[in-house]
Amino acid sequence: MELPSKILEQAVEQLGTLPGVGKRTALRYALHLLRQDELEVRDMCDALLRLKTDLHRCRCCHNVSDTEVCPLCSSDKRQRGLVCVVENVQDVMALENTQQYRGLYHVLGGVISPIDGVGVNDIEIASLLRRVEQGNPCPVEEVILALPTTMEGDTTGFYISRQLRPLGVKITTLARGVAIGDNLEFADEVTLGRSIVGRIPFEE
Repeated sequence: MELPSKILEQAVEQLGTLPGVGKRTALRYALHLLRQDELEVRDMCDALLRLKTDLHRCRCCHNVSDTEVCPLCSSDKRQRGLVCVVENVQDVMALENTQQYRGLYHVLGGVISPIDGVGVNDIEIASLLRRVEQGNPCPVEEVILALPTTMEGDTTGFYISRQLRPLGVKITTLARGVAIGDNLEFADEVTLGRSIVGRIPFEE
């Protein structure tokens, strides 16, 4: 696609790096921004830049947060002995939308996938084990493995469960209301809510 401006071409190239955005969509976005007031575009750019400069990872659960400890971990209304292990931040949002879960979270930041070069040390498994072993910031009574129902998700769950068993913590997983091969963020809220409420013991 030949464009009449190098500046426009660079904008399209950058917008096209976003997931699910092809060249035509990127061009449409760029032309839309071109029509906007300069202040509006600056506000958008500032908001995007702050994602990298001002956004934190919670030091307890690794969820995204404006502060060092996220609002969920600092809330005294959560069940602090209950920790739900998820793959990513989207999964936290999906489970929170069900309004069925009142515990805390632990975001791994991925799942074990040798084919993609993701190993045990590339995700937040060690910090989860420390959290359970040290009872920091509070004693953990139950760990819910709410991972994708894929080979990679199951592999990650099996590994974590084997590491946790000597620590004597209760290990459960979501009831299989979530279809095999599905990610949590794509499950409807009713199904996901029933899965978290009807969680079952994790079996290797």
